Amino acid sequence: MGTLIRDVVAWDCREVAAKRADLVLEEGRIATILPPGEGEGEILLDGKGQTALLPGFVNAHTHAAMSLLRGLGEELPLMDWLEKRIWPVENNLKAEHVRAGTMSAILEMLATGTTAFADMYFFMDQVADGVEESGIRANLARGLIGDDPCKLKDGLALADRFPSDHRQVRVDLGPHAPYTVPAEVLSRIGALAVDRGLGVHSHWLETQWESGYFAEELKCDPVDLLERSGFFEAPQLVLAHGVWFRPEHLPRLARQNVTVVHNPCSNLKLGSGLAPVAEMLAQGVRVALGTDGAASNNRLDIWGEIRAAALVHKGWKQDPTLVTAQQVLTMATRNGSLALGFGRCGLLEPGFEADFVAVDLRRPHYVGWDEENLAGYLVYAGSSADVCATLVGGRVLYQGGSYPNLDAPRILESARKVRQELIEGK
Repeated sequence: MGTLIRDVVAWDCREVAAKRADLVLEEGRIATILPPGEGEGEILLDGKGQTALLPGFVNAHTHAAMSLLRGLGEELPLMDWLEKRIWPVENNLKAEHVRAGTMSAILEMLATGTTAFADMYFFMDQVADGVEESGIRANLARGLIGDDPCKLKDGLALADRFPSDHRQVRVDLGPHAPYTVPAEVLSRIGALAVDRGLGVHSHWLETQWESGYFAEELKCDPVDLLERSGFFEAPQLVLAHGVWFRPEHLPRLARQNVTVVHNPCSNLKLGSGLAPVAEMLAQGVRVALGTDGAASNNRLDIWGEIRAAALVHKGWKQDPTLVTAQQVLTMATRNGSLALGFGRCGLLEPGFEADFVAVDLRRPHYVGWDEENLAGYLVYAGSSADVCATLVGGRVLYQGGSYPNLDAPRILESARKVRQELIEGK
């Protein structure tokens, strides 16, 4: 007999209205969805008709260990922030720093309803160890700058460790950006991605400066470079930010294997601008949501991105019909799952992974919710403070402020220690 999630208000992005239901889980997946009171099994969670259950949120672009760099270089433009504050500290990074920062970030993400994240950074073997220890899902990419065969070899070794059908970890190749990786190296990475069946995760058109770099230095169109590099042929292509894509670019990005990851809070904080998300959606471009690193956001709270994404485009375009609650929840759930290569995540469907965020609807700001208006309540009234449980693969990884599988005080103490080491340059 399986386990039971009893009497929850279930919703996924395919539905306009939520519905009360029991979910029976077997071997970490959804086995059956039944009317409330009809499911049988050991009770894992009892929603009592007052708990919303959604597919878990996906943070589709971040640098988890940068949680250690939070608060450095506030109120600086991107390139000044990177060159003057972030890169000098990152030069002191050691493997144990990345492990500690990643574990602290995972605590933060689990508490805010994130069940999977896409990470690009250094010492990715340490990130992978932390992911396996915690139970969260992740797509991992070893960040590549310049032409460095050793770093590329690290990325391929990580792919060897986790085959493409691994249920918890997927691996992408991670060329940092077109301004830090030469065009010929991008093409080499694209060919490797196709040959090895790996995705590609890269920063693309984050700032207006980058648009000028394409025109003046690379002397090519940003989408042409994606095509020439072979990135469009990879199983998945994740383009982080995409703030400065022009309207004529968008139809060429509307591909089943391409996702643009919208990072509204990081882009706003760094003054980078706003991605043309309403236009992307109109053109059929898949959009997911990310926080970026905690050094630029400064949060790893995907719920904050959900609310921001639903609001800023309405105000920017002076049109309250744009970027709806249902669309942003789709970005945060199903679209993020597809971007990371987890095709059996992101929906409440028999056979799909039992990755959920449970939300307490008894809070004062949910007075008036019903099955028809729940999505709007979650986006416009709710917040991550309402998360009462986060489950991955049918396991409770966070519930009511505690982490059943992790020693949170030890993790946080380690993070505090290594942050101090980094800041002092030890």
